[in-house]
Amino acid sequence: MIEEPTAGVAPAADTDAGAGEATGATGATEPASSAQAAADGEKSPWDDPRLPWTGKPRKVDIACWAAVVGSGVFLLALLPFRAPLVGTHPVLGELLNGSTESIISAAAFARIGHGSLIVAILAAFPGIMKFDLVWWWAGRLWGEKLILLVSGRRSHGPKYMQRVHKWGPRFTWPAVIVSDFLPIPTSIIYAVAGWAGMSLVTFILLDFIASGLWIGLLVGLGWALGHHAVVVAQAISKYSLWISLGIVVIVVVGQFRGARRRGQESQAPPASQP
Repeated sequence: MIEEPTAGVAPAADTDAGAGEATGATGATEPASSAQAAADGEKSPWDDPRLPWTGKPRKVDIACWAAVVGSGVFLLALLPFRAPLVGTHPVLGELLNGSTESIISAAAFARIGHGSLIVAILAAFPGIMKFDLVWWWAGRLWGEKLILLVSGRRSHGPKYMQRVHKWGPRFTWPAVIVSDFLPIPTSIIYAVAGWAGMSLVTFILLDFIASGLWIGLLVGLGWALGHHAVVVAQAISKYSLWISLGIVVIVVVGQFRGARRRGQESQAPPASQP
């Protein structure tokens, strides 16, 4: 057996020379570079760019991701019923999905004496707000990676993150309040609010104010239209089968094209280095 040198005994000169030759050209030891290469080669199966976390997920990651996916499945499952409920049971429609047309229709029905305006207003709040907290939570957990993932090819997510860096977290306050009036997915704004550190109580309060403003606008429009809106809603329900099929086809085609594009991007070879 070859005994290792102790702390008090100097290593042999030829050992020092050999070590110097091994490290002299590169300035780094071979074992370190080999270990780094092995670590790079052994990537975790969880390191998927389509997931918002890195490495093995925690329990909280799985729970939040299940909530995000579940919200999408819930909304997709309601698509065939969205149009039929507009002209028959608008209050149920706004309670389930908080759709714009259902809120307007519920207020219009209340105007002609079929239903209560107070019920139409109150039912809209849970319909609109039911998944907002999920996106705030996801932004809180995963931050920039989730925002970029949700934004896709849009520039809204990175743009809002730059504004938070420039103006501070308080920028998210007005962004949440006007989120329903902006032509971008509200999920991006809510995720940015969570990433920026907005507290749970503050987010719920601002989200409630934002929903109230949006509901007030739609209810006022439905009340003003009255009978005319009811006629349109009933016509939508009459042809709801074809409308629902059209919506489902559009959503399925959009999802298929998006998945295909992402698959092509992930399989594209990396650019060669000069």
